[in-house]
Amino acid sequence: MVVFFTSVTTNYIPKARALAASAKRHNPDAHFMLLLSDARPAWLDLDQEPFDSVVTSDSLGIPQFRQWVFKHSVVELCTAVKGFAFQWVFREMKADKVLYLDPDMIVYAPLTPLLDRLDQASILLTPHQCEPEETHEAIVDNEICSLKHGVFNLGFLGLRNSDEGRRFADWWAARLEHYCYDDIPGGIFTDQRWVDLAPCFFDDLAVVRDPAYNVSTWNLTHRTVSGDPAAPLVNGQPLRLYHFSGFDSGAQGDMLKKYGGENPTLWAMREWYIAECERLGQTELGKTPYAYGTYDNGDKIETRHRIVYRGRVDLMKAFPDPFVVEGRDSYLKWYQREMSDDAAMLGTSVPVELLRQEYSKTRDELTRIVHSRSWRLARRIASLARLLRLA
Repeated sequence: MVVFFTSVTTNYIPKARALAASAKRHNPDAHFMLLLSDARPAWLDLDQEPFDSVVTSDSLGIPQFRQWVFKHSVVELCTAVKGFAFQWVFREMKADKVLYLDPDMIVYAPLTPLLDRLDQASILLTPHQCEPEETHEAIVDNEICSLKHGVFNLGFLGLRNSDEGRRFADWWAARLEHYCYDDIPGGIFTDQRWVDLAPCFFDDLAVVRDPAYNVSTWNLTHRTVSGDPAAPLVNGQPLRLYHFSGFDSGAQGDMLKKYGGENPTLWAMREWYIAECERLGQTELGKTPYAYGTYDNGDKIETRHRIVYRGRVDLMKAFPDPFVVEGRDSYLKWYQREMSDDAAMLGTSVPVELLRQEYSKTRDELTRIVHSRSWRLARRIASLARLLRLA
């Protein structure tokens, strides 16, 4: 049995629909699973969807699930569940081969060569770049970016249900359980940086350098896309898997202008993708809040709330369900009482990760100091820098 899956919250279902439809079109015998880190919407009817099954992340067997979810932002959450999902699919569905695909991907041709390659290797990875960059600008944009975020793009991962494949899934899930955070200064970027270590730990692993897979703006310097936008070629061969990464931030358009130039095929693919996601419900669902984004009274959970909580074992013991607001065991009430003042932000009990984040954020406001003479902000930056040196 072959299983494809992607990991989303409800607002990403339109993108997941586009991916699943393309995957099933070219790989009709594969089972496509939607992994949903959200409450399952009542309107989600599999008879009307391109998905073969829907699994919510609270059913994956993650220990102390509500505490664990609270520690993660939405991006961190949707990546942290991936290792557990591989374990679950191997265990519950008895799948022989499993491919993870990011929801902002489109399959343009059969992925049979990848599935065949899993007969020879238990682990398949695709690097962001397969050839060295040649200009300073591309080195900064692509190679240094990969050094920060991870050498391999975990928008794709293929595993075989073998001893080595399961060993990888177990190792990766264990790392993601405790260390799947967006903390580049601290050495990790969600799930990706961990897999930089995989070639050191696992022998039965293949790095897929075929330019047909994981084509995106970060490797267009060496990949020429041409032909029919519905069945494009890359370097003269069928393009199989394209990654429309960066749509939400706007980076996809900016980087496509920079490295795709006026390539008519690439721009036609982008326009089709925008229209397809819109047809599949982007306007309707794209701003849907997810179940783990607020406390149970509706107040938004700020990133700093999550960072403080996950950095202190005493808080996890004191507030076993941090989403709950009423009653004595309310983490939000504790946070508002103890952490609301800027002075508390500079306290020694604050996790170093939050200090780094605050320092980076306030440092970016230095230009405002020049214009507004905000010496209070300058003192705050200096205090943060001093604490970072001591941490």
